Amino acid sequence: MARRGPAWAGWVDRLPGIAATVLEEWDLALDGLPMHGFCALVLPVRTPGGRPAALKLTFDEDEESEHEHLALQHWHGNGAVRLLRADPHRRALLLERLHPEDLTDLWDVEACEVVGGLYGRLHVPAPPQLHRLTSYVERWAADLDDLPRNAPVPRRLVEQTRMLARDLVADRASNGVMIHGDLHYENVLAGDREPWLVIDPKPMSGDPHYEPAAMLWNRFEELAAPDRHEGVRDGLRRRFHTLVDVAGLDEDRARDWVVVRMVLNAMWAIQDAARERRGRAPVPASGLTESDRTWVTMCVTVAKAVQD
Repeated sequence: MARRGPAWAGWVDRLPGIAATVLEEWDLALDGLPMHGFCALVLPVRTPGGRPAALKLTFDEDEESEHEHLALQHWHGNGAVRLLRADPHRRALLLERLHPEDLTDLWDVEACEVVGGLYGRLHVPAPPQLHRLTSYVERWAADLDDLPRNAPVPRRLVEQTRMLARDLVADRASNGVMIHGDLHYENVLAGDREPWLVIDPKPMSGDPHYEPAAMLWNRFEELAAPDRHEGVRDGLRRRFHTLVDVAGLDEDRARDWVVVRMVLNAMWAIQDAARERRGRAPVPASGLTESDRTWVTMCVTVAKAVQD
């Protein structure tokens, strides 16, 4: 994490002190090996009464997780991990302890059925403090104007995304519901209270139809596995329709959001490659590494699959 830049390095330097202070103040005892995600450290702990729990300490400049505690408070454990205590200033959350098993252990369509069933429980009226999805999308989509014409994304998809984003931003239905923002297979863990509970929200005031895309691009590589009985396109469409049907979403609106999210994902990969090139990182003359090209191709494949 510290290699990501000065802000991250500073947080990593402060992290042992933050952890020690919170453990002492909340009278928590370490109870296992630490774990981490992309932007947080998670410590298995026990409360003074011996209850197993998890202390989550998140990077303090991560805007996406700024209101994680609010989302968990509003859900009250309904379909999501239960929040036991929070210190938003220090980005410290005490959570109920869940199991390490996640939805990657299930067949992908079975996992989509689980997530589709959770959407309705999570999509409650958004508290006013949450950032609006449309404010993000308006800013993100503006960068499409700077996407090079030789970028490995079909121009029709770029133009389609620009129009869809404009219409969705103008639509009042694109805000007002609390959405998870990053709900995929690894963000649903096995629990004792319920078989499956959601973790790690990046909450926004948005549109429930924004959610399904993450379930399509994650575990994408499985769709091309030699033992897969259906093609990539059919596999993606099966996931998509499972999510839409189980959750009772509007198919056309969900499809529009998938296209927008996938083309924006591709754009960000291209932008990141351009920044690395300016920084004289070892990238090929085309500007995209093989990994970048694989990711961009996957984004285009998903965007096409839900429409063909």
